[in-house]
Amino acid sequence: MQERVRAASPENLIKGATGDWEVVIGMEVHAQVTSEAKLFSGASAAYGGAPNSHVSLVDAAMPGMLPIINAHCVAQAVRTGLGLKAKINLTSVFARKNYFYPDLPQGYQISQYDQPIVGEGVVVLDMPGGKTVEVGIERLHLEQDAGKSIHDRHPDYSYVDLNRAGVALMEIVSKPDMRSAEEAKAYVAKLRTILRYLGTCDGNMEEGSLRADINISVRRPGEEFGTRCEVKNVNSIRFIGQAIEHEARRQIAILEDGGVIEQETRLFDPRSGRTRAMRTKEEAHDYRYFPCPDLLPLELSEDYVAKLAAELPELPDEKKARFMSEYGLSAYDAGVLVASRASADYFEAVAQGRDPKLAANWVMGDLAAHANAKGVAIPEVGVSPEQLGELIDLITEGVISGKIAKEVLEIVVAEGGAPRAIVKERGLEQMSDKGALEAIVDQVIADNPAQVQQVKTKPKTLGWFVGQVMRATGGKANPQAVNELLRAKLEVGAE
Repeated sequence: MQERVRAASPENLIKGATGDWEVVIGMEVHAQVTSEAKLFSGASAAYGGAPNSHVSLVDAAMPGMLPIINAHCVAQAVRTGLGLKAKINLTSVFARKNYFYPDLPQGYQISQYDQPIVGEGVVVLDMPGGKTVEVGIERLHLEQDAGKSIHDRHPDYSYVDLNRAGVALMEIVSKPDMRSAEEAKAYVAKLRTILRYLGTCDGNMEEGSLRADINISVRRPGEEFGTRCEVKNVNSIRFIGQAIEHEARRQIAILEDGGVIEQETRLFDPRSGRTRAMRTKEEAHDYRYFPCPDLLPLELSEDYVAKLAAELPELPDEKKARFMSEYGLSAYDAGVLVASRASADYFEAVAQGRDPKLAANWVMGDLAAHANAKGVAIPEVGVSPEQLGELIDLITEGVISGKIAKEVLEIVVAEGGAPRAIVKERGLEQMSDKGALEAIVDQVIADNPAQVQQVKTKPKTLGWFVGQVMRATGGKANPQAVNELLRAKLEVGAE
């Protein structure tokens, strides 16, 4: 596999006992296609269900049963390829990948080999410090999933559940362009975001609908690729990072001790944080690929692909660029918001007719904190865009302070209701009456002569006086009015 030209970055190098090492990472991500039916049968592709309740005669490989391609799954693969800026191959071929496993009834997997439906593409990663990394996509092919062997139901027997057998998967193969665990984690997160925007995979790693096989090798900077090991079926972004960190260190230790790396398939144990050998790595010839005689080559027209391309939603990179140009958001803020399509849509609804930066701050700040505390996505907190927008309006109108707004938001999250009505019913309006505020300011100044002397030489201590006034008013004082009064009375100029 050809390497994308990229100089070694010092921050990505791993210090070994004998010098610096560079880790090289490629990935095969298996994404379950969002579809009601399986790839070659009409059986349900829904997650869960009683064992063997979503199985057709085709899935069970009964004699004489022939596969029929699911056109929706084909469209989903093409849409994913378009979303990855990849080449769509108008002719692709299904092949039989031969191997024996108890949960593979046919004794082979219908996949694609040398003629996949999608060719080369690219995923752009936004890394810390404004750095971007391009990860090449080698190919995307369609294939059917296997069933599941269950070993913990009986001391002497294993059971097989074929509910997943025949479920459509997209195997997305990257080029070996990643150079750190952080880049690999960012790649899977970005890929999952793109798939969710497209609606082609739900990305639920805990349900197994998105999982990664990680190819890891190490080398001295600038040298040829080392021997790689593949870590199979990692279903958590955090575990992906841990697996890479451990496996890279394991390989470095072997090489520095004079040993050699054996190409093999390994498993990651989340409990120990270590990888362990599973089997010697298979090569393509071990699977004896040949074109599937039951399926004709898949032929697509240019008009078909063009129609799907015209129906694509706005994708994360394009949405981020628009948020920056249209709303004046920073690259960081825009990147955070577009990481979830639902959150991006929520922000846009709140920002209509309002200060976009203020809207972004509330969505990414206090509302996101409530979402994290409840373990839900931002749109599921229980605060509608209209409610949050009304809360922001109360701030900009000077009706309440930012501090009071936080309290109102807590009430809305816990009890619901309209922010404006809550403020009125509970008497939370901001104190803006200059006469009343002036009396409180005068009292605070009179009670603290030492601080009055200090503020003349240290103007930044004015914030202490603001805090005292806010405390005296229960947080209801208008901060801007308080600042103006204090600066005038203490003769402190604006900074």
